[in-house]
Amino acid sequence: MRAVAADTAPPSRRVRGVLGQAVRYPRFKSKRKSRASAEFTRSAFRWRDGRLTLAKMGTPLNIVWSRPLPEGAEPSTVTVSRDAAGRWFVSILVEDPTVEPLPPVDAEIGVDAGITSLLTLSTGKKITNPRYERTDRRRLAKAQRDLSRKEKGSNNRAKARMKVARIHARIADRRRDHLHKLTTRLVRENQTVVVEDLSVRNMLRNHRLARVISDAAWSDLRRMLEYKAAWYGRKMIPVDRWYPSSKTCSACRRINTTLTLGVRAWTCPGREAEHDRDVNAARNILAAGLAER
Repeated sequence: MRAVAADTAPPSRRVRGVLGQAVRYPRFKSKRKSRASAEFTRSAFRWRDGRLTLAKMGTPLNIVWSRPLPEGAEPSTVTVSRDAAGRWFVSILVEDPTVEPLPPVDAEIGVDAGITSLLTLSTGKKITNPRYERTDRRRLAKAQRDLSRKEKGSNNRAKARMKVARIHARIADRRRDHLHKLTTRLVRENQTVVVEDLSVRNMLRNHRLARVISDAAWSDLRRMLEYKAAWYGRKMIPVDRWYPSSKTCSACRRINTTLTLGVRAWTCPGREAEHDRDVNAARNILAAGLAER
């Protein structure tokens, strides 16, 4: 089993690993209510020759690391956690001197988040939404039906619940991996990234779109862009959510007040310019962000 690294702002970075079955695990107050995690400060663990030993344990933990620690790094905090799928993780906080600003580039880009296309860039490029939840929806629905038929409190129900949790974990892991690769590429290739300041929590109140909005994970995308831009010396600029980016002509700045959500392409009567709705919005977001800067 492979762990996904959890990142924090510099100068610290967390490196995660997966626990093996060689030693006993920490005990927690409640398996249903409390978060299954325990934090160990410097005096409660021993780090020697790349092996981690927690307090009151005679042997080092059997860990599969997501990536090696930076050369000469000394852990300051260790967090042991368990997710709903029963996977155990070790997260180590260290000073990472390898996180340095990248050389400046001239590229600047506007990003419009969507559903059909996960992102539309001001360059005209569209990044397809992989929709990982929809891909595994049939498997998830079958596992949830099996769970509902099991008797409460039985071992079979516990097994069925674990199966549902593993499918959710698979969806979340694939989504997170895709977002990490996408945001890293955007930050590395552009000096300035401009995004729309969306209120995802309010948008989730629309029950027709809540599932696809959650699957797109716009909040995670925004968070990753923010801290990676801080890491690598880039600029991430949010644009006011009320800015009419889709209705404004990127050529003459005229606002098309009659434009509805179902219209994906329109022609500006002023310049007779033809616009793809999403590409036009991304270009307006970039212009608005650069003006604010």
